[in-house]
Amino acid sequence: MENEEGLEKLFFELASESRLGILRELQKKNSKMQKLARKLDLTDTEAFRQVQRLSEALLIQKQTDGTYAITQYGKLILFLSRSIDVVHKNRKCFLTRDIWRLPEPFVERLGELEEVHLSTDMFDMFNSANQAIAKAEKYIWLIGDKPIASMNANVGERAAKGVKFRVLFHESLLPQYKPTLEELNIVEKRTLSEDIPATMVITEKVAGVSLLSIDGRADYALFYGQDPDFMRWAHDLFLYYWERGKRCYPDATP
Repeated sequence: MENEEGLEKLFFELASESRLGILRELQKKNSKMQKLARKLDLTDTEAFRQVQRLSEALLIQKQTDGTYAITQYGKLILFLSRSIDVVHKNRKCFLTRDIWRLPEPFVERLGELEEVHLSTDMFDMFNSANQAIAKAEKYIWLIGDKPIASMNANVGERAAKGVKFRVLFHESLLPQYKPTLEELNIVEKRTLSEDIPATMVITEKVAGVSLLSIDGRADYALFYGQDPDFMRWAHDLFLYYWERGKRCYPDATP
């Protein structure tokens, strides 16, 4: 019969920096208890106690060579706990975000933001976005609360070097779309009838995502970084909305 202990037991076992540290070390490679104690600055007695608890919880198991290894169950629990860790570390940000505006699969994948930087400074946000555009060599994808109204120096310079642009914005902003002829040749634009829960800038090198506040406003909290997991999450989120968008033609009328 399967163990019917509730989640409270599992959360209790995870509610320890020492035990989490042991799990994370064993995720990297198998290790003997004494080595774990030295690595995590634990006494032998404390290490023995924590290893015993993790073993009883089926999160780790002892090998025939005397080392300990994380179990498949332990790996799965540690992987799924990434999302909780991300939300907890950035709780002040998520308190003011209606995260459920995002498609549910992307909420489930919040653990992919584990290695990303969160900035809440306005100047830092604008500098990060400008640097991302300035350093792009292949493509720039943008989701914003306004369309690019005209070519600026930064965009023009990137375009001259062959950088491809994609821009997505809400269809209500279409009357503001006053593109130059040059822009029409290098920027692919689409509009979306549904609400877009984030502003984004993505290149082949870096991604930045700012989730809208509960009242639907854009502010200066920006998740920004180059971590591959985060880049994949941001790319997939952009493409989710891009594929639902409608092409913005030069002769479109409001």
